[in-house]
Amino acid sequence: MTIGIDIRILAKSRRTGVEDYTINLLSRLLTDKTNRYRLFYNGFRKLKSNHPWLKGRNIKVKKWRIPNRIFDLFSRIFKFPKIDKILGGVDIFLSPHFLITPLSRKTKRIMIFYDLSFLRFPEFFSFSKKMWHKFVSPRKQARKADMIIAISQSTKKDLIDFYKISPDKIKVVYPGIDGKFKIIGDKQKLLEIARKYNLPASPAGKPLKFILYFGTIEPRKNILGLIRAFEEIKRGKSGKVLNVEWLGFEGVVKNIQGKLVDFSDLKLVIAGTKGWLCNEVFKTIKNSEFKNDIIFTGFINEEDKPYLYNLARVFVYPSFFEGFGLPPLEAMACGVPTIISHKSSLPEVAGNSAIMIDPQNIDELVFAIKGLKRFWAMRN
Repeated sequence: MTIGIDIRILAKSRRTGVEDYTINLLSRLLTDKTNRYRLFYNGFRKLKSNHPWLKGRNIKVKKWRIPNRIFDLFSRIFKFPKIDKILGGVDIFLSPHFLITPLSRKTKRIMIFYDLSFLRFPEFFSFSKKMWHKFVSPRKQARKADMIIAISQSTKKDLIDFYKISPDKIKVVYPGIDGKFKIIGDKQKLLEIARKYNLPASPAGKPLKFILYFGTIEPRKNILGLIRAFEEIKRGKSGKVLNVEWLGFEGVVKNIQGKLVDFSDLKLVIAGTKGWLCNEVFKTIKNSEFKNDIIFTGFINEEDKPYLYNLARVFVYPSFFEGFGLPPLEAMACGVPTIISHKSSLPEVAGNSAIMIDPQNIDELVFAIKGLKRFWAMRN
């Protein structure tokens, strides 16, 4: 059988969760030696070829040197060119995104959907993004697909509710994480990474006293809420720290005990690339009375991510909406106490292994961070 795969998304300059999912999927799928694989991408940007799975004898990459805007326009208006024909004919075509993908009628189509956040929270998307979603018409493409892969039960439910897709047509395939995300004992390397990203000074290998957020900087990630919670903690300087019972979905906090912990040297590290509508985040940081305690690292090299997690005292991911949300899984794999919101797919992701809070409730987030008494001590 010949399987075509659209890898145009991997030619993007920045790597996000969608690219991570696609790379992890391909790295495992393309170990298969029984089928033939034909990979398609176009544009002038050079595709990184250091992936070992690109070198299989049963794998061929077909590149078209046509700008994506022109290719997409022709695809939208004329339903041309047929990508399966460009690849020499395929039996099944996998689209790991909802870019416009003209195919011959006989070719079976599988699509991957990560989330429908643009329908759930349209206010979090720029005008150009809204126009792009209208142009590519994910609903029409979903209905054309012979099978849809959803990365969570939450996404499957949204596909059924918003697009009226038959549940039988949707299969849930959860993302995995790379084995490099683990507890790291190399103290010298940890210190090196801390210096590289200007993180607070600390003895080699000792977890630094900072709260970490890692992900794209955009409104639905609720970074403004995290900043407000951080400011509340800093204003108190010292506060009562509470024992937290990890009771899964409910995120119930009990067994209150008074013990004072000094938060005066606590930092907030915001790591990741800038997304759409992110200016408000940086304006808030600039105007914060604790702006000197908030560190923005910008882009993090892929190989540095596990070290960044290992250096953190606690990881916070208070997103309003996620199709899946890989960063909490990565953080937990690195042994970092993790706080997440109880919205959308995140309860699926974390199970009983993270503290869950209402992302609309700043007091809950403050309470949860202060409440990690035993974990503040554990990570010293």
